[in-house]
Amino acid sequence: MFVAPDPGRARLRNSLRAVIGVGLAVALAEGCGLSLTASITGGLAALLALFTVLDASVRAQRVTTALLPVAGFPVLALATTLHGMPYVRDAAFLAVVFAGVHARRFGPRGHALGIFGFMMFFVTQFLHALPAQLPELYAAVGLALLASAAVRFVLWPIERRTPPAPVPPALPGTGLARPTTRQAFQTTAACAFALAVGQALSEDRWYWAVGTAWWIFVNTASRGETLVRGFRRVLGTVLGIAAGLLIAVPLHGAPGPTAALVAVCVFGIFYTAAPSYSWMMFFVTVMAGLLYGLLGVLHPGLLFLRFQETAVGALGAALAVALILPVTTHAANDAWIQRALYCVRAATSAALDRLAGDPEADPAPHAAELELVLGRARAALAPLVHPLSPLRARKARARQVLALLDDCAREVRGLVAVAADPQASHDARLAAACWRVEAAVEALTASDGTAEPHPPAVPGPAAGEPALVHLHGLEHALVALHAPLRTDPRAPLVMSA
Repeated sequence: MFVAPDPGRARLRNSLRAVIGVGLAVALAEGCGLSLTASITGGLAALLALFTVLDASVRAQRVTTALLPVAGFPVLALATTLHGMPYVRDAAFLAVVFAGVHARRFGPRGHALGIFGFMMFFVTQFLHALPAQLPELYAAVGLALLASAAVRFVLWPIERRTPPAPVPPALPGTGLARPTTRQAFQTTAACAFALAVGQALSEDRWYWAVGTAWWIFVNTASRGETLVRGFRRVLGTVLGIAAGLLIAVPLHGAPGPTAALVAVCVFGIFYTAAPSYSWMMFFVTVMAGLLYGLLGVLHPGLLFLRFQETAVGALGAALAVALILPVTTHAANDAWIQRALYCVRAATSAALDRLAGDPEADPAPHAAELELVLGRARAALAPLVHPLSPLRARKARARQVLALLDDCAREVRGLVAVAADPQASHDARLAAACWRVEAAVEALTASDGTAEPHPPAVPGPAAGEPALVHLHGLEHALVALHAPLRTDPRAPLVMSA
């Protein structure tokens, strides 16, 4: 809850850079004499540019950053123009929601552009921006993107030395089975519910419910993942409101202290986003309270309304994933675990070919894909291992599966390291061990779930060959996986419910 690893201090550096980028964007807007509304819009634009642009190469990141105005400026114009036409505005907002989610099918770039477009509509509601303010909003966003790009690509180009983290592969599908298409309908339905109920609670602050529903669907793939994310968002919001009552309300919008605390919140958002969604939402909520203080509208009742709207958005998301094209947690588990097993088999086969003398064989890409897939598998299994999950048997089985998959990944990494050594020899027993690994994978991925794995071979006293040791360890882990994955149908872990 309070401690998370930060290899190479990557999150620390990225968080500090975000504070500099957002601070520079706001300073430029203020220096150009733009209004407070425009300055806040520019700060949010810089935050989004640094937070959502996650392409696999620096060049692609530059292109995506340059394209953000293409998605954001038309939405800003649309949202401000429709300010006085609530029914048309609501329909347009839902259209932006659907398009923004559907754009995720185009990978990281579509994901970033979709979020940026949605948030430009959102911020006009948050700030009650009017058509007359559109020119300065454009100016603020343009300055913010220039500032964030300068910090990211010139002043502190972290990605030049440390390549961006690769994006986890997406599960395939066609038509309504395509994850992005399914989520587009789910998110739009959730946001429609949130919009209707949110406006019944408040005609001025309904957008928090829509924003909650939207963000809950970011980086989720199953019903369980979405429900857990909704719970974590509500939890973070409650904690943030409590902090806001103690911090933001007493400040009464004092510019200096508020600006300093907003910088702390920006740092916290970036630093906690990866390890803890609840902590990230804590900092988002505190920052929102501070911004309301700057705008002169903050009071305890507004923070309570923020909680109500968040709860409405979370409820909308829960109803949508339960009723609109639902994907069970078990179905998502099955897909990601099987994909991880296929990566294990591919890496093992490539390593064996490399040890046999094939210079073209390279197990490293398969091992890298395995790490990404395991990350998604952990996310898919997270609802089952959540502390509040009442399904104790499934929780224990899910933890066992995660531990065994981690064992597989460790043995694959070791095997890849051995295969990369030009001095490594090809033991005659490697082929048999590799065959047994492949047979164990086949037993786990059989469509009918009836195939039984062979008992793992017991390495003899001469089994000191490093590659052989890793293969035997891999085999033992795969055979051990059969029990939690293929037994006790009353509590299925990877079979669809």
